[in-house]
Formats: sequence, C-alpha cells, structure tokens
Amino acid sequence: MAVRRPGITFLILEEINWRYSSARGAIISNAAWYLFLVLAATPFIYYLLVLYSSWRFFWRSRDRLPETSDFTPPVSNLKPVRGLDPEAYENFASYCRQDYPDYELIFCVGDENDPSVPVLEKLIRDFPERRIRVLYGSGRSGINDKVTKLVRMVNEARNDVLVINDSDVRVEPNYLRTVVAPLRDPKVGGVTCLYVSTHDKTFTQHLHSIGMISDFYPGILVARQLDGIKFTLGQTIVTTRSRLAGFGGYEAIENRPADDLLVGRLIAEQGYEVELLPYAVRTVPDYDSLRDLFIKRLRWMTVMRHMRPWGHVGLVFTQGLPWALAVAIMHPSAGIGFAYIGAYVGFRFAMTWMIGIWGLKQKGLWKKMPLIFVWDATAFVIWLLTFGRRSIRWRNVDYRIREGMLVPVVANPAQNSSNEKLAAASPIVAVKSK
Repeated sequence: MAVRRPGITFLILEEINWRYSSARGAIISNAAWYLFLVLAATPFIYYLLVLYSSWRFFWRSRDRLPETSDFTPPVSNLKPVRGLDPEAYENFASYCRQDYPDYELIFCVGDENDPSVPVLEKLIRDFPERRIRVLYGSGRSGINDKVTKLVRMVNEARNDVLVINDSDVRVEPNYLRTVVAPLRDPKVGGVTCLYVSTHDKTFTQHLHSIGMISDFYPGILVARQLDGIKFTLGQTIVTTRSRLAGFGGYEAIENRPADDLLVGRLIAEQGYEVELLPYAVRTVPDYDSLRDLFIKRLRWMTVMRHMRPWGHVGLVFTQGLPWALAVAIMHPSAGIGFAYIGAYVGFRFAMTWMIGIWGLKQKGLWKKMPLIFVWDATAFVIWLLTFGRRSIRWRNVDYRIREGMLVPVVANPAQNSSNEKLAAASPIVAVKSK
C-alpha cells in the first residue's frame, strides 16, 4: 500500500507556522529580557535622584545655616536616660558648655540605682553655673519607657522651647543657637538634624557608619526632596510645648514604636514645617558586635514594615546590588552584566562621597567605602527577613505591632510591678541654678 506524502501546500503552511512560532518566541523572550533589564535599572534612577537631592540639600541649605543667631529664647533641654552609654560624661558635659544665654538641662532616669546617676551627680558638681535637674521615674505605665520619661520632663520643663536628645549624643558649643534658630519662623514647628559617629574603632562600627551615610541618609534626602520632611530623628528634636500639645503630646504615643519619627509626622500634620538642618551632631558608637547591629537593624526594619507596608515593599527598587548581580549572572551578554555592575559601583561610591565627604565633611571615609557592598548585602538579607517577622524584641520583651501600637506577646508582671514603683518615684534629685 502506497504511503501518501504531504502536499506542497501543507509543507509550506508547516514552515510558516514554525517560523511564526519561533519569531513569536524570540519576541517574547526579548521582551522579557528588556523588561528585566528595565526593572534592574530602577535602582539607578533612585541613585540619580539621591545625587540630585543631596546636592540640592547641602548646597542650598548652607545659606540658611547662620554662623550665629540672636534668636535665643529660653530652652529646656530634655534627656531621657537608661543605663550608662560609653563616654556618657563627655556627652552630657557638652550640653553644659553651650554658648547660649538661658537654658536648663533635665535628665530623667528610672530610679536611684541607674548606673548613670553617679555621672549625673558629678556633672552637677562640675557645672554649678548650669541649671541641671535629675528626675527619678516617670510615674507612668506606658510601654515605651523613653516616651513615658519625656511625658514627665515636658510637664516639668520651665520653658516653652524644647530640645530633646538621646543620651548618646555629643554636641558643639554652637549647637543650641543653631538648632533653635529656625523656630524664629512661625511656620516651622520642628527642627531635626543628621548625626555622625564620634569615632569608629571596630569593624562593626565602621560598617554601621557606612550604612548610615550610604543607605539611611540617601532615603532621608530623597524623601525631603519629594515630599518634605515629615519626621524627626531622636538625636535632635526641637519644638515647642504648643506643637506637642497639638497632637496630644507624648502621652498620645507612649505605647507606639518609632516615637521620634512620629513626633515629626504629627507636627507636620498640623500644617507646620519640619526643618532638616545641614548640621550634624555626633553619637558615640554602642554596637558591641555584628550580631547586635544585625538585631537592632532587623527590629527597626520590622517596625518600618508595619508602619509603611507598601513603602517597605518598594525598597526592593532602591537596592542595586541584587539587581546588578542578577543581570550579571543571568543575562547571556557578559558586556551587559559588567555594565550593570559598573554602574552600581559607580553610583554607590558617588552617593557616599557626596553625602559623607562633600556634605558631612567626614574625613577618612574613602577607606571605608569597600564596606558599602558588605552593607548592601546585609541590608538586603535583613529586608527579606522582615517579611517573616510578626513581632520585635525590645529590652528583652517580645511585642507585636497592631494598628501602630506595641502589644506585649505575653503579659509582663515584672513590668507592671516596676511601673507601680515609678508612680511613687521621687521628684527632683538636684537643682542647680545660676
């Protein structure tokens, strides 16, 4: 029996179909590669925005930073303290050396057994010309110990203008004049500024510093450029009683995380401007190990995921390292892979130079720049881990974040007992007046 062969028409149609399918597959494949390359280039757009925002901030803001200011309203400087930070005496003493006519210093510690008490007593003896008060306990039962102390200090402060700092901050003699000056403008409701390390000795401290300058500050400056400053940083918060009262004061946020960011946001929501100064205070490094740095960074990023969930997801488009590596590994063209790696390295070095060396005048930063890649890899891993975390550990207690509030995973009777003691705490340990 003869086998019937396909006709010429059939063969032509098969050839056309094969060529069409191949071409369509190639088009789809090419389109997928182009889309992937566009997505992988998104961090470069962010990096360009960082460079522009940084240049605009440091170049134009210098004209707004007076060398001296004659606007010197009476100030209350509030400092919540828990435990003893490295070089605590020098940190505290820097506030006693201010070139400012009328200000008081108020410290608040948990109780008389706090390790910082002897240091504060020495401070009072060494600077008898300064008005220094030390308060014991907050008398409140809020979860955020720092904020409960601030509630009491704000209530007992004698002046309307408030300057609030973390206990690990060290400042120059012109600090109060500089940070209070913007309040001369009635449209300004809050002032904050950046911070740098006093000195870095260990690998962990170097890594933390490069992370702040190359990663954290770029995000701040881009946010300022796009939407203005809607937050404050705990190293410097300058505001007034009335601005705090406008959102209910610290009482309204004593059970919430990220209190320093919230203060700026709540002031801005009242219609006031929050000013970010091109002025940096110094902090004393307190990261003892890589594990300590990793845990604190993970806690912070987990809080940010709950406070700004979609913004947290969008961080993937600001991280150039994983995208550049993905292109280099997956794309068939080695030239394109090298181009993405080169662009990533160039942008990251340029950003860090502009903010750290040109803007903040950090000497010796060039030597730390190779750590940018270590930081970027670490930050990416931490970002991924936050999506699997539903709670944070803070001062040895586990909390969940629900509707922006800290909720203990397990009730802590010890904390309740401690709060009862704080309620009966003594008021002022010492007062030194001019």
